Amino acid sequence: MVKAYQRYTPRTIFGVVASGNSNIIYDAAGKYAISPTLEDISIWDLKKGELVGTWHDSDNKAEVTCIARSTDRDSYAVGYANGSIRIWSMKTSEVLVTFNGHRSAVTALAFDKSGSLLVSGSRDTDLIVWDVEGEVGLYRLRGHKDQVTSVRFLSRPSMVEGGKPTDGYVLSSSKDTLIKLWDLSTQHCMETLVAHRNEVWDCDVNEDETMLVSGGGDPDIKVWKINASVLKTGLAVGEEAKEVGEEEEEHNALDEDGKLVNAVPKAITFYGSIPRQSKERVTTLEFHSSQQFLGCQASDKSIELFRIRTIDEIKKKMSRRKRRQREKAQQLLKKGDTEGAAAEEAAIGEEGIQATDEITPWHIIRTGAKLRSFDFAPVKDVEKVGHVQLVTSLNNNTVEVWTVPHPNAAKNEEVADEPSKAYTLELAGHRSDIRTVALSSDDELLCSASNNSLKIWNVKTTSCIRTMECGYALCCAFLPGNRHVIVGTKSGHLELFDLGSSSMIESIEAHDGAIWSLQIRPDRRGLVTGSADKEVRFWDFDMVEEEVGSSVKKRLSLVHMRTLKMSDDVLCVRYSPDQKMVAVSLLDATVKVFYHDTLKFFLSLYGHKLPVLSMDISSDSNLLVTCSADKNVKLWGLDFGDCHKSMFAHQESVMAVQFVWNTHYFFTASKDRTVKYWDGDKFENILKLEGHHGEVWALAIGTYGNIVVSASHDRSLRIWQKTEDQVFLEEEREQELDDLYEATLTASFEKSGMVDNGEGIIGAPSTSNGDELASAGKQTLDTLKSGERIMEALEMADAEIDAWKAYNAAVARGERGLSKPQRSPLLISMRQTPEQHVWNELQRVRPAELDEALLVLPFAAVTSLLNWLDVFVQREYNINLVCRVLFFLIKSHHNQIVANRIMRPMLDSVRRNLRAGLQKQKDVIGFNVAALNYIRRDYEANNTSEFFDEEALRKDEEKKQDSEKKRKFLKM
Repeated sequence: MVKAYQRYTPRTIFGVVASGNSNIIYDAAGKYAISPTLEDISIWDLKKGELVGTWHDSDNKAEVTCIARSTDRDSYAVGYANGSIRIWSMKTSEVLVTFNGHRSAVTALAFDKSGSLLVSGSRDTDLIVWDVEGEVGLYRLRGHKDQVTSVRFLSRPSMVEGGKPTDGYVLSSSKDTLIKLWDLSTQHCMETLVAHRNEVWDCDVNEDETMLVSGGGDPDIKVWKINASVLKTGLAVGEEAKEVGEEEEEHNALDEDGKLVNAVPKAITFYGSIPRQSKERVTTLEFHSSQQFLGCQASDKSIELFRIRTIDEIKKKMSRRKRRQREKAQQLLKKGDTEGAAAEEAAIGEEGIQATDEITPWHIIRTGAKLRSFDFAPVKDVEKVGHVQLVTSLNNNTVEVWTVPHPNAAKNEEVADEPSKAYTLELAGHRSDIRTVALSSDDELLCSASNNSLKIWNVKTTSCIRTMECGYALCCAFLPGNRHVIVGTKSGHLELFDLGSSSMIESIEAHDGAIWSLQIRPDRRGLVTGSADKEVRFWDFDMVEEEVGSSVKKRLSLVHMRTLKMSDDVLCVRYSPDQKMVAVSLLDATVKVFYHDTLKFFLSLYGHKLPVLSMDISSDSNLLVTCSADKNVKLWGLDFGDCHKSMFAHQESVMAVQFVWNTHYFFTASKDRTVKYWDGDKFENILKLEGHHGEVWALAIGTYGNIVVSASHDRSLRIWQKTEDQVFLEEEREQELDDLYEATLTASFEKSGMVDNGEGIIGAPSTSNGDELASAGKQTLDTLKSGERIMEALEMADAEIDAWKAYNAAVARGERGLSKPQRSPLLISMRQTPEQHVWNELQRVRPAELDEALLVLPFAAVTSLLNWLDVFVQREYNINLVCRVLFFLIKSHHNQIVANRIMRPMLDSVRRNLRAGLQKQKDVIGFNVAALNYIRRDYEANNTSEFFDEEALRKDEEKKQDSEKKRKFLKM
């Protein structure tokens, strides 16, 4: 009989407010903060400090690296560490579209003004432009040599007065020190700015697209002017440039030899530098939506806010400066320094507006910990609100909201002129690594402790019930009754906490060194502690009386009973459940076992190459499991101290091990970010639980093994739930091999570089790596499977059609006794014709993956699919999809199709039918547009009334008494 185990699956993640690998942003209304929490996105109500929603995709394990808000107020683009991008809906909390194109983490995202295009930059140095509504990748732009750090859309100003601007350009900055301007109409790099001496970390463009700011490791922010007239023409040449670029004549100066200098005007020109206070590199640069402020955040604890002056303020400043210079010149003249005075007079005439005149320092916000990112609240009318608000995410798992009074509001004496902290989100997580966790005996409460804080969580709701200050915690446990928690600290203190009053009731100086381990005695009347001072101490619980005011109350305390001195630092102490023995692991990599009653030595277990970090004894007191920094787990018999089995368990140090009660199954947690489930009788690995993004420090198992809690360096707590789903070891091993094969398969696709080599053959590898343009897609396992499904559908449909053709031909020849061809059982079960089956498989492929799926098809399958497309056109199926598939196939396989004359009649037929179909679509659209225009005109005629201005009428009558009276109309 094959043994079956029960599967553990992830139930919930909590303890993270904002993870450090991505930025935080406001929602469109400025009420909620959208923060990254490892692989999920959390939505926090900033006023209440509550979690109001989570965006979780069960297929995704990669961490969030970038978030961007769309202009439609509902969609948010989220980039992940594996290169995928998901568009989430705020209303439904569901994924609208998934894009796969980048080969490594997405580092920059930006929507255009209409919200229909999205541009993404990545660590793989590529930019990809995506069509959000069409759900496809348009093209890939190559040119940067290092990670892309930020991207922004620029509109192409309209050629016609009052016409709508079209999105024509993308700005990108990179760690290769360059800022590039890409023209999307020609899909190439139009300008490259050698902006900084070192990496450019962020850039931003103001609302009316006249100014660009960029920042890196330099001690200042660079400011650039954007020339709208150059953006209007792009790289137009000849007559077209003459018509639009006449005002550019002044750029084209002549040098001494009479040659034309600076013949091509630059779209972006350097304006000046603004010094900043911080010595660290810039992390985030952002213009406020009101265009009055600029925020600059460095990679330390400060955000510098700059104010952008209005034209009137700049003029006043300039006139003041000129007045001062004139006064200085007059003083020099009085002293008789005519040369100095002349120089001052010359300077007065020359000076123009500088960047420092327009942008001036305003405030500095200083936070308690290092900043990760910030975002301005999307409020345009800041004067009405009276303050500027911004949300910041800190590196210590905290979100803070700051308000800065508006300069006009700050003129009133009542309002303090300094930035103030409005709200803080910090209760829902620890400030530093969680070093220890413990579950109460009824699995209702969870205790987690880190440096300086101890938190009690409700396991069902995962909400934080209590937060108390403690020392640097290394181990903890609930005391019998679940009303008290005891914590062992790095300083050697035992701290006793009462949950009812949320207070520390006693701190005992228990050891001279760090307390690495403690365990409650099986009879529940005391506990044992092991410390780096080479001692194991045994304690009993006791009730002591203390005076509270006039009354005397009893409270819980600990009494020291016995001490066992060891030869080396004690790392872990464990009782056997029958309380006959105590096992002690030492820094010399051995485990010593003693009798509990007499503390007489019983066994020494050696074999580990490095110290044993944790151990546990099974509930029948027969097996001892040890885990060590040498990555191994060993199982020992406690009767003779023999090693049953040594297993190479993890890729890094194994930090914790624990048996499930009443079984010989156990869990291990390791620095390799995984938790593993083992069978201690068969010495087999049952399950590997992946999900943490940092080293797993601690582990706690429910009383009957229904839940497992793991705590990690990424500050998250994860609960793994036991399910009814059965696990068979052979199937698990096969699945692991399949996953490994699939990972290497997609990696090999990435290396082969499926790009467009300029000859229209998109599937072929690129011959030259210098191409700026490539296809946007990426082969993934999903695209491979979709391609295979289309191939299978084509084979089945062709076989069915061929069988019927052969049968009909035989009947026509007059053959008798023929049986009709057997239909495919699959088609009968789905109640579909071959044609419907092929069409359904094509429709099933996601639009974003369609191109890559079609690349999988061999040429024989392509010719078959083209035949079917002719049928779909005649049947008037979804013409958009048919056209997209048809054009892509012809573009990809152009050379073979041209060389193959047999396909000519079929392609002619497709062309005829497609034109008729498209004309029909055009007629329908034209009819609908005309009808909508009629409805609009009708609405305007019925809902617009004319307003007579009586005062104007009276004046007209007075002026023109003799002529006819004229009325002045104003439309409302």
